[in-house]
Amino acid sequence: MTLQHISTTRRAFLAGSGLVIGFALTSRMPAHAAVTGVQAGGDDGLAMLNTFVKIGNDDTVTVLSKHIEFGQGPFTGLATLVAEELDADWGQMRAVHSPADDKVYANLAFGVQGTGGSSSIANSYEQFRKAGATARAMLVAAAADEWKVPAGEIIVQKGRIRHSATGKESGFGAFASKAAAIAPPAEVSLKDPEKFVLIGQELPKLDTVSKTNGVAIFTLDVVPDNLLVAVVAHPDHFGATVKSFDDSQARKVTGVIDVKQMTQGVAVYAEHTYAALKGRSRLKVDWDLSDAETRSSEELAADYANTAKENGLSAASKGDVDRAFAGEGLETLAAEVVFPFLAHAPMEPLDAVFIKAPDGSLDVYTGAQFPGMDKTVAAKAVGLDPSKVRINTQITGGSFGRRAQFGSPYMQEAAAVFAATDQSRPVKHMWTREDDIRGGYYRPMYLHRMRGAIDKNGQIVAWDQTIVGQSIMGKADLDETSVEGASNLPYNVANLRVMSHNVKLAVPPLWWRSVGHTHTGFAVETFLDELLQKVGKDPVEGRLALLTEDPRYAGVLRRAAEIANWGAKPAAGRQRGVAVVKSFGTYVGQVAEISVGSDGAPRVHKVWCAVDCGVAINPNVVKAQMEGGIGYGLGAVLFDAVTLGKGGAIVQSNFHDYRSIRINEMPDVEVSVITSAAAPTGVGEPGVPPVGPAVANAWRRLTGNPVRSLPIVSASTS
Repeated sequence: MTLQHISTTRRAFLAGSGLVIGFALTSRMPAHAAVTGVQAGGDDGLAMLNTFVKIGNDDTVTVLSKHIEFGQGPFTGLATLVAEELDADWGQMRAVHSPADDKVYANLAFGVQGTGGSSSIANSYEQFRKAGATARAMLVAAAADEWKVPAGEIIVQKGRIRHSATGKESGFGAFASKAAAIAPPAEVSLKDPEKFVLIGQELPKLDTVSKTNGVAIFTLDVVPDNLLVAVVAHPDHFGATVKSFDDSQARKVTGVIDVKQMTQGVAVYAEHTYAALKGRSRLKVDWDLSDAETRSSEELAADYANTAKENGLSAASKGDVDRAFAGEGLETLAAEVVFPFLAHAPMEPLDAVFIKAPDGSLDVYTGAQFPGMDKTVAAKAVGLDPSKVRINTQITGGSFGRRAQFGSPYMQEAAAVFAATDQSRPVKHMWTREDDIRGGYYRPMYLHRMRGAIDKNGQIVAWDQTIVGQSIMGKADLDETSVEGASNLPYNVANLRVMSHNVKLAVPPLWWRSVGHTHTGFAVETFLDELLQKVGKDPVEGRLALLTEDPRYAGVLRRAAEIANWGAKPAAGRQRGVAVVKSFGTYVGQVAEISVGSDGAPRVHKVWCAVDCGVAINPNVVKAQMEGGIGYGLGAVLFDAVTLGKGGAIVQSNFHDYRSIRINEMPDVEVSVITSAAAPTGVGEPGVPPVGPAVANAWRRLTGNPVRSLPIVSASTS
């Protein structure tokens, strides 16, 4: 079965289900079909009651998600918020991506439409509840007018509208159109949390079935007729540019249509993916390395170490660190930890489809994490006013920060590739796994230099930490994303100094799942654990004694220790480690139990996790995100590094040398969600930071070897 057939089959299935999604298309459909359907509020048989809520004649409620769904659960979470206040039945709820509009669908934390920073639920909690409550009020008003009864006598429950005195009853659909014509109330009252029916319940995710039966439409599944596939040859060195190229052999490949030089490299256009890739493999490109990064990772680490000796930017300063270190009778500890570049490696690499409509407007189908930014970039590349460009956001196979790029450089390349054609044919621009692993926009390489002092009473009296790495934000002054988790050290230490150095490289940096906490959480939690061990203190009790400012830290630490039965002795040959990290407003404590595997590397058997994320909209999703974060973080700290070899060439290329954790390596995970009335915070990222230091702490206590560089496996087996 061809991709065209797969696309057609999935479209037929969706049409038969009564839910108009409008994801896939062929040239026989209008190019604007996807956005005049559910996304944009066109003639789809659904009544639009407000910006986020549409109701169909069949009583279905469709929530327009301003956040991209790439597995972290906003479709389910946002629909839950609406359904709660609407008093809908979960079975009638649906969710789709909203149109791209930085004003209407702005992330309230960013000011533009975008998904990131574990903010989807946090910034939408009240907004989407109000959307549901407003829609409910409009439905009630419509029913009251139709039935000629007081609105205050009408009850809404599980998707049914009732008036007890007259016995009248209806679903939402019968009043949807009438309700949509009613002016929405200026103010609505929201439920007391004690009366929640859906929020806090483990409801099934809305997108699970379609993703498991193959019906879900990703960008790869968008296959219009007459499609061209384009891939771009990129250099092996960051900062290199095309000096010259020979495409004579590439053009001989059957199916190759054209070859063009782009700013980013050399693009090959073909009738299908195989021809495009084969043609690209036959290109001969001479790269100009004049402005390229030519240092190896080892040379960069040495340069970082020298930089750490210099005075840097002040990130935190408390007490008098130098005087504290000069005290008598102190025990001191020093450590230097090196963190490698990390690729995001989502299962679905970057891709986009461009289709010019007969009226000259443009449809772009892609996994857009910042759709407004992508829209602006695409419009500029093809010479259109942004109002003539429609970004059709697709469900996406992961991101972990990869699609949230300043200035949308991927879209710049993809749109330029399309703009270089006569635009008469749709173009699918694709990155392969190798393109993605070798494409940059990595979690930067960092070096932490740390010193600690302990007095004769076993108290940590001084903490001195220097962090060297690229500024993800491209700042010359202090970049908070480089020091978060260290500059706001949660432990009570009287004398604290944290300094930062921003280094300039040709390697493009980007935030990676949990951003600064990916390295600060590891450095802080392993160094603290080592200090506690040095004076014979229990890792849990020693931390609790220092966590005096915020009881939620202590809460997750105690819960993780409790469910792990921390006081019990591990089985022979095993050891446990603990870590607690707050990121994106969410507190996570983890305990890991490990042994030495047959290959001499850590074998992680179980991870116990406690999470406090405020109100848990769906505990099942929270647990799933903790489990996924643990797996993702564990794979990175055990195995992953993107390295620059001699001369600065990228070494890794695919999952064989930049691999994910395998199913047989995934530990058993037990998650406890702490009940809280605090405002909800994110869960997509906070599960990642604690697992690395928990494992490293267990490894040090088991083997006596502290982890001074990542990944652990290469460090332990070198």
